[in-house]
Amino acid sequence: MKGGGRTLPSMLRPGEDLLKVEDRLWLLTAATGKGVYDFAFDRFFACRRPYVLPDESLEVVARAGAWPDYAERYRELEAQGVRLVHSPEQHLLATELPHWYPLLEDLTPRSLWFDTPPDARTVEAQLGWPVFLKGARQTSRHRRSLSIIEGPEAFRHAMDAYAQDDILHWQQVVCRELRPLRRVDDTQGADALPRSFEFRTFWWRQQLVGFGPYWWQGTPYALTPGEERDALALAGEAARRVALPFLVVDVAQEVSGRWIVIECNDGQESGYVGVSPFALWQRVLDLERERAG
Repeated sequence: MKGGGRTLPSMLRPGEDLLKVEDRLWLLTAATGKGVYDFAFDRFFACRRPYVLPDESLEVVARAGAWPDYAERYRELEAQGVRLVHSPEQHLLATELPHWYPLLEDLTPRSLWFDTPPDARTVEAQLGWPVFLKGARQTSRHRRSLSIIEGPEAFRHAMDAYAQDDILHWQQVVCRELRPLRRVDDTQGADALPRSFEFRTFWWRQQLVGFGPYWWQGTPYALTPGEERDALALAGEAARRVALPFLVVDVAQEVSGRWIVIECNDGQESGYVGVSPFALWQRVLDLERERAG
């Protein structure tokens, strides 16, 4: 939209803030109340909040939580000359397993997905037991009973729970081969997923900008230099194949020592977990300075 006169109140939803960080990066932010996600940019970086936006279209990174209507929000902002860093199609590629899995099939556990809940016999015939169960986008609050399924009875119970779950009922059902992951500890509660040797990586235009433990609470764990090299090589290959502007790749180590991709996600929606948000955004800003020449 050209011609000036684009004011922030005309495009922002309640609680949202549009700011330019260090004169390099536009961000659309909103507090979610989750410490693992929120970051006060203006406490660490020079930020401007112009009331009237420049005439040219802006590329903007959203850090406003997970919108249930991403495509609609994208179109609303685009009509105002604000273009999110991921199109709706790119957002789906980053967030939903049926979209990214074909690109990473040899790097991640074998997976099947279903538009309608499958029966236990179908799952057993194609994958056997146990399986890892999730929605196409996410699990339900890391609950073991709805994720690690040992047999038909447990599967039927999980499908009943999925139908009532506010996170899972609208997602495609994904069944994954359950791989033997290296454990960190099992002290998180009876119905919590066991903590594996898992790490989160953030990639900005296919350059690494953030790396840290996925399980940021509980017993600390760290990589040897060799493990770090192998983990980042795998995550970097996944980022290269998916090839999106702001991608998260989670990787974990099997008990055999092999590294696998656990999942991908949109960097706009992902929590920092054990990644330093300041270091992440400082690296993004450095890369944007280099890109601008």
